[in-house]
Amino acid sequence: MVLEVKHLSKRYGALTAVEDVSFSLAQGEILGLLGPNGAGKSTTIHMLLGLITPSAGEVRVFGLRFCDYRKHILQLINFTSPYVSLPLRLTVMENLRVFARLYNVEHPQKRIDELLELFGVGALRNQPVARLSSGENTRVGLCKAMLNNPRLLLLDEPTASLDPEIAWQVKQVLLQAQREFGTTILCTSHNMLEVERLCNRIVFMHHGRVIAQGSPIEITRAILKEERSEPALEEVFLRVARLEESAP
Repeated sequence: MVLEVKHLSKRYGALTAVEDVSFSLAQGEILGLLGPNGAGKSTTIHMLLGLITPSAGEVRVFGLRFCDYRKHILQLINFTSPYVSLPLRLTVMENLRVFARLYNVEHPQKRIDELLELFGVGALRNQPVARLSSGENTRVGLCKAMLNNPRLLLLDEPTASLDPEIAWQVKQVLLQAQREFGTTILCTSHNMLEVERLCNRIVFMHHGRVIAQGSPIEITRAILKEERSEPALEEVFLRVARLEESAP
């Protein structure tokens, strides 16, 4: 397994943000981590990256305990989120050069140029990040995430703020990385149709717990408690959100 999460929990005093979460991710698989706001998705990803120390549980990446091999593992994975900004005063090129050095990327200039063109932001290479639009920031973040050809890629809302054409191109890039390099991907998204088309499996979270795991159609049947022939993740999401609204 590329990623194994075992009984992961995070508590802040009396508040439990994540409770007893377990799942695994095989090589070349694309897994969707879904749930309403406050479900614990971001906290889970931050624990997988070592940004937050778990209160309990264990994370293994490539069969290694993350807490014991953190530096080695971080060289082989990458992450991006439109809600985490790169240094604003640096240009796009300056930012990517810094990260290329951190990841020991071979032929960094060539790799950066390839990614800038791939995500359609080559003309922005000399622009300070502070001047980029939300969609441009998202695409530059994806360039950063792909710099080291990561074996495991963690993506938080990878197509947020992108128009449909660019979002489609991003999905093709991710699928190509999966096919050609066996890249393993874990992503969060609020675009349920995108998740149905992109993800092999889903982990659905609510109130910090996993309430269902499986393929999109298995998740649909488990949460809606109906026999369906096609996945309906948007309906699933709305069902869980309405339960939240009706809770006392």
